Amino acid sequence: MEWDVKTVDVYPTKEDHSNVIYNVHWRVSKTEGEDEEYSASSYGTQTLNTDELGSFIDFDKVTTEEVQAWVIDAMGEEAVTELAANLDAQIEDQKNPTSETKTIGE
Repeated sequence: MEWDVKTVDVYPTKEDHSNVIYNVHWRVSKTEGEDEEYSASSYGTQTLNTDELGSFIDFDKVTTEEVQAWVIDAMGEEAVTELAANLDAQIEDQKNPTSETKTIGE
């Protein structure tokens, strides 16, 4: 599962800090197959708790790995596991479709 957590909402100032990240726009994706012919993705937003800024990291020093860890922590293990299962189900449905869309007359 690959995370994209580069887009964030910030408070311009909060307490004595600037650009405090409080919301993350995330997208997760997964690919499978020899030529990555099967792919699945999901997206959403995750609000972060900014009540305690004791371990604040300046915006220009924050890494995507740190933001990803914050999002996963805020979502909780159960939600992340459910998200991974949903991606797996999307890929399985591509491999073994249970429904197809057809056009009459073609």
